[in-house]
This record gives sequence, structure tokens and C-alpha cells, in this order.
Amino acid sequence: MKAVCVLSGGMDSTLSTYLAKQDGYEIIAVHFNYGQRTEHKELECFRNICIELNVENKYEINIPFFTQIGASALTDTSIDVPIGGIEAGVPITYVPFRNGIFLSIATAIAEKHGANAIFIGVVEEDSSGYPDCSDTFINKMESAINQGTRDETNIKIITPLVHMTKSQIVQKSIELSVPLENTWSCYKNEKLACGVCDSCRLRLKGFELAGETDKINYEC
Repeated sequence: MKAVCVLSGGMDSTLSTYLAKQDGYEIIAVHFNYGQRTEHKELECFRNICIELNVENKYEINIPFFTQIGASALTDTSIDVPIGGIEAGVPITYVPFRNGIFLSIATAIAEKHGANAIFIGVVEEDSSGYPDCSDTFINKMESAINQGTRDETNIKIITPLVHMTKSQIVQKSIELSVPLENTWSCYKNEKLACGVCDSCRLRLKGFELAGETDKINYEC
């Protein structure tokens, strides 16, 4: 069995990839450089995790157009990353249809390799409110990609974390000896995590509720 794993270098996608390995899949890791503020750090984490998992087949895909369209604090430096806590509705850090585009590219790679699964670490309950992290979205994407590929292609999108909280993700990661110190969640910084963006807040809360200590360094 082969699985394409969308691996950002973050905590969620890393655990998702480890779970694919635990389930017996041969991993094909895919990372996207899309002009995000922490692009270099995320790529470093991706490469380190691939080494940890002895991944032989891996892709580093460049998607430059996200910086052209802007509309997200992650890809447009003229928009400040919010640090006031999680707000209601879709936040300004949402990148338009990012997971849909990622899954489309992952599908092409899966079809090339004859993979029968795509793992993606979306989290519905404890996410920042992104519309492309829901069960409904994933199910419809799965239907669309199987409709738009060869008859013999049958790809399952697997979202092992979709109904987990961040504390459960931390606990499961520790259980599987996932090197969380080699993952990155911060939206703003590449050297010291800011500790105040939505993603840092969710990560820190997860560690706190799990009764564990995060080994990465923070500004505050």
C-alpha cells in the first residue's frame, strides 16, 4: 500500500504521516512552498521529518501564485498576522482554497505512483475556523478526485486527526515518539515562535492540557 502524505512540517501533518506509517503504508511525502511567511522553516522541518521516517519518495512543490493573489496574512506581508486570539468566522490567515489545491496536486502524484490513499492532517474541532478543514469538504473532494481520475484509480482521503483536539494530538504524538521539536506551527516567525498567533496559541494550549512541555523556543 502507498499513501501520499501532505506534510507541511507542522505538528498535525507530521502526526498524520506517522499514523500512515503505523498503518503500513509506504510514504510518499509532499510539501508545498507557497510563499508563506515561514516557508524556509517549514521546509527544514519537512526534510528533517522525512529523514526521521526514512522517506525515499518525496516532493517539494512550489506554488508561487498564492503571493500574487494575496488575501491572506500568511502570504501577503502587507496584512498583519492577528495576535489577539482566535476570532469568530474565517480568519485572515485563511489561504483561499489552499487544501483543495494541495489535495488536487497530491491526487496527481498519487495517480502517478498508484497510491490508494492521501493523508492530510486537517483538524475540524480545534482548527482556526478554516472552511477547507471539515469532513464535508474532504468527502466532497474525495468524490470529485475519484470522478476526475482513471477508472482504475480509487483514492481515499484519510484525515486521522479531523475530530481530535490539540491536546489529544500532543498525547498521540508522544505515544508514537513523534519528534515534535522538529515541527513548526508559528504563522509569523522562523527563528523563535511568536507564541501569540492563532497557531501558536492552539499549540501551546494543546501542550498545556496534555500536561507536556513544548521543546521549541518562543519569544514570549
